[in-house]
Amino acid sequence: MAHYAVGDIQGCYDPLSRLLDRVKFDTNKDTLLCVGDLVNRGPKSLKTIRLLKSLKKQSVSVLGNHDIHLLSMMYGVREPRQHDTLNKIIEAHDAQEIADWLRSKPLLHVNSERHYIICHAGIYPWWSLKNAIVNAQDVEAVFQDEESCVSLLRSIYSNKPSKWSSSLSKVEKRRFTINAFTRMRFCSPTGHLNLQESGFKGKANIDTVPWFEFPNSSIKDYRIIFGHWSALGLLNKNQYLCLDTGYVWGREMTMAKIPKQASKPVTLYIEANNDA
Repeated sequence: MAHYAVGDIQGCYDPLSRLLDRVKFDTNKDTLLCVGDLVNRGPKSLKTIRLLKSLKKQSVSVLGNHDIHLLSMMYGVREPRQHDTLNKIIEAHDAQEIADWLRSKPLLHVNSERHYIICHAGIYPWWSLKNAIVNAQDVEAVFQDEESCVSLLRSIYSNKPSKWSSSLSKVEKRRFTINAFTRMRFCSPTGHLNLQESGFKGKANIDTVPWFEFPNSSIKDYRIIFGHWSALGLLNKNQYLCLDTGYVWGREMTMAKIPKQASKPVTLYIEANNDA
């Protein structure tokens, strides 16, 4: 019963399929952990979604910003962008099933038995794990109801508020929660999200510190598995594992076999993009 985590797939079905073949993924007992951004930019988003749906309980996927963008397009909240490759999903005969499946996906997945956490972008450092779970579940509950989901999608497209506060309105809290889990890369020492910067030069400025460099004692016993940051690339250090290695940008797709103990090293499997 092996657990394999894969970085941002972004509709790149073929390398995902090759990686599953390489690890001899057993669809009856193994588990595939997806860090979000399942779709978009790559050529086979529909085929990717159908594969993950077919795995049922053997696949655990969290929502990424591209997945939420797909939902917004499917419900008419957002228009297509220049590099979107989502029309086949929107026009598919099973589009409603796909939308329902996406709405059922969490922002945060915590495996207490194996001591790992899956999220797309990261965990806001000023939240305890308990706070992170509560805030994620609040948004997830809204997404479960289609009408409520559409209403929330209409209100999330803003970078403000940039800092969490208990005094925020309900909508502001949910917008911040979605931004933190799906878009966060840098934070300031005072707790503000910097959602404009995406690059990483290996050295943090005072107001653009990678979120994982801030201490958070509530998650110290967990391995945090995330993606979203192709400019960062593979990070396999201490308790943090970033698997977004930019296949869609001509680099690699990375899969990791996650051991039962968080203190044990992962085994990496890398599929290079030879078409770039």
